[in-house]
Amino acid sequence: MNALDLGLETEKILQCLGQYGQEEGGGVTRLLYSPEWVLAQQWVEKMMRQEGWKVNYDAVGNLFGRLEGSKFKNETILTGSHVDTVRNGGIYDGQYGIVAGIVALKHLKEKYGPPLRNIEVVSFAEEEGSRFPYVFWGVKNFFSLARRQDMEQLVDDKGISFVEAMKQAGFDFKNEAEKVRQDVKAFLEVHIEQGGVLEIEKKSVGVVTDIAGQRRFIIEITGEANHAGTTPMAYRKDSLHAAGSVICALIELAKSYGDPMVATVGKLEVTPNVSNVVPGKTVFTLDTRHTDAARLKAFTEEATDKMKNIAADMGVEISVNMWMDGAPTPMDRRLVDILVKHCRENGLNFKKMHSGAGHDSQIMAQFVPTAMVFAPSHMGISHSPLEYTAPQDLGEGIRALMGALYELAYTE
Repeated sequence: MNALDLGLETEKILQCLGQYGQEEGGGVTRLLYSPEWVLAQQWVEKMMRQEGWKVNYDAVGNLFGRLEGSKFKNETILTGSHVDTVRNGGIYDGQYGIVAGIVALKHLKEKYGPPLRNIEVVSFAEEEGSRFPYVFWGVKNFFSLARRQDMEQLVDDKGISFVEAMKQAGFDFKNEAEKVRQDVKAFLEVHIEQGGVLEIEKKSVGVVTDIAGQRRFIIEITGEANHAGTTPMAYRKDSLHAAGSVICALIELAKSYGDPMVATVGKLEVTPNVSNVVPGKTVFTLDTRHTDAARLKAFTEEATDKMKNIAADMGVEISVNMWMDGAPTPMDRRLVDILVKHCRENGLNFKKMHSGAGHDSQIMAQFVPTAMVFAPSHMGISHSPLEYTAPQDLGEGIRALMGALYELAYTE
């Protein structure tokens, strides 16, 4: 089947699934254990059953659809992604990976019959952390990484507890004595890029080599609030001026490191935040990412020294608090090579690249061989109603997935 036909079929399914949680403005809000989330999982379940697959939920609501293997019945190739969305997101992030798996498996079965190994499509319960302050709930439960005590006190912005929401949706905590599955031999996740690289470089497929590590900080600069008219410039301890100097230095430092180093100041709070008072306190965030742990560590250490030196020179106090330290995650080199081989054999216009965003695959890769395929995001837009990937590109991503699934599940 050609890429365009695969993509048009996928787009139709994505539009149908996108109805669950659809907002008036066209966006989708489908938060963990919400009624919209339940309906979406049930709709995916129905699709899987119509294909004749073996379908089941685990305790927390991860949904699995399995095409049984004919020979190696204790070996499973897993593909899929997450069904939840951010608030007012689009119809591609997460659910494209689920639908891609369903479409790929359907056409593989039509052409080649049952595989030698099981192929399973997973619709993970949650990845985004948009309702409760916890991410990767679905995949963490798959490996028994989630702890009950971390969840029992969580509430959403409406005061609904995590436990209450979970039980209303018909699910419960996983039995801690339950063993982690040992049959999964590989995981392949198809996802939109959520950036503009593929579109800019006119590539239809991205084969992901690494997922960037992240270090995130909260920086607080304390100066002295004072009258805007009566305090001479030479006597001021302006926290916002100092923050501006620090931020400029951070961005220039990141540029000096070169790709794939990125640094972002995305949130800034000024106190007292009025027009006629010298700002006494400024707090801002710093998000840093790189695929090499040593380079990321070197950057953040150099950045911290720079920030402290600037603050000292300007007569203000500074505190630098690192609240997240996530290591880079390499994809499995054998799976990457398989994807590259099938892209070449099928004439796909592809690029090997890293992912700057986090995905379920970064958890999976810690336990089983894992790889990712990207499809272009128009204008790099994601987490938005404007999120879009052209049908041709959707289909190219699925063709790459089908080639890898065939080699992994249909050959000895």
